[in-house]
Amino acid sequence: MKIPTIIGTIDRRILINYQVDKYVLTKYLPEPFRPKLINDKGVVGICLIRLKNIRPKGLPKTVGISSENGAHRIAVEWTENGETKEGVFIPRRDTSSKLNSLAGGRIFPGVHHLAEFSVDEKEGSYSVEFKSDDETFLSIKAKETTDWNNDSIFDSLDCASDFFEKGAVGYSPDKIGETFDGLELKTYEWKVKPLTVLEVRSSFFENETVFPKGTVKFDNALLMKSIEHEWKSLKGIKNTKPNNG
Repeated sequence: MKIPTIIGTIDRRILINYQVDKYVLTKYLPEPFRPKLINDKGVVGICLIRLKNIRPKGLPKTVGISSENGAHRIAVEWTENGETKEGVFIPRRDTSSKLNSLAGGRIFPGVHHLAEFSVDEKEGSYSVEFKSDDETFLSIKAKETTDWNNDSIFDSLDCASDFFEKGAVGYSPDKIGETFDGLELKTYEWKVKPLTVLEVRSSFFENETVFPKGTVKFDNALLMKSIEHEWKSLKGIKNTKPNNG
């Protein structure tokens, strides 16, 4: 059984984005996914999202739950019924919610690792970190800005915004590795701001057995706040090579 349509508020969403060698991603990604490229580079990253008042559509906010969450994301394309689709492949999800962790892969799409989050936000500055039950960790210190990173593979904030807005469909491995669970995010408004990153660490993207030294580089970070939204389950995609997925 999968979730019905659920609604709530994205209280804060930080998208930490890296550019990566397309051949590394092609080797890493399971079928049928392939890298979605910008200026001949693949795009990977982590979404740090605080959700509030999450509940099935039609129920009041008073029954909603809140949580801090992290999702490792890879921008992808795939072919479905002869048509090119685009979205993100999410190799792992982390959450502060025991409910999400227990239900992930059963009711909620995708396995959710239970993690301890530490968050400090004030006056436009953000310090967020988490460490999961399997020692996966991430930390970022950033502050709001109006300047765009000139070293980015995206020509402007608008270009980056358009790219990530199209990544509303995500697929994650299920608990037994036979299917990629699908989830679609619909935001009632899409608005991002740039962040200046002072420090960022990611055990996942610093793993040189997956991303050899020199193949991955920090690109940019984006911020979204107070966005009403809904999530909807999608039909899963079969993993044609489950031992590699």
